Amino acid sequence: QVQLVESGGGLVQAGGSLRLSCAASGRTFSRYAMGWFRQAPGKEREFVATINFNGDYTYYTDSVKGRFTVSRDNAKNTVYLQMNSLKPEDTAVYYCTARLGPMATTWRTFDSWGQGTQVTVSS
Repeated sequence: QVQLVESGGGLVQAGGSLRLSCAASGRTFSRYAMGWFRQAPGKEREFVATINFNGDYTYYTDSVKGRFTVSRDNAKNTVYLQMNSLKPEDTAVYYCTARLGPMATTWRTFDSWGQGTQVTVSS
C-alpha cells in the first residue's frame, strides 16, 4: 500500500484549466500503476484516467479524451492530471489511486486511494 495525497483542486470557470497533483509515499512508487477517479454528489464513482508504471501507456474515459492528460514523474513520486477545457459536468471530487499491477479502470481493483480534492467548474 502507498499513501496518496491529492492537491490542486479549486473553482474555475467553464473552459478553464486545473492541474491536479497526487503525491505518493514510499520508495516503490515506480512499480505502481496509477488512476484517477471522480465522484459527483449523488452519483457513483467514475473512472477518469489511468497510467502504467513508467508512463508509457495511458487510457481515458471517453468524456475527457482530448481534454485531460495524465502523467507521472517517478523521481518525484507524483502523478498529475492536467484538465483543460473544463465543463460544469466535470465538477466532482477527484481521487488518486494506486495498484501493484497493470493499468485498470475499476475502482475496486486499486489498492490505495487519497482523500480527494474538490473540482468545481462554474458555468
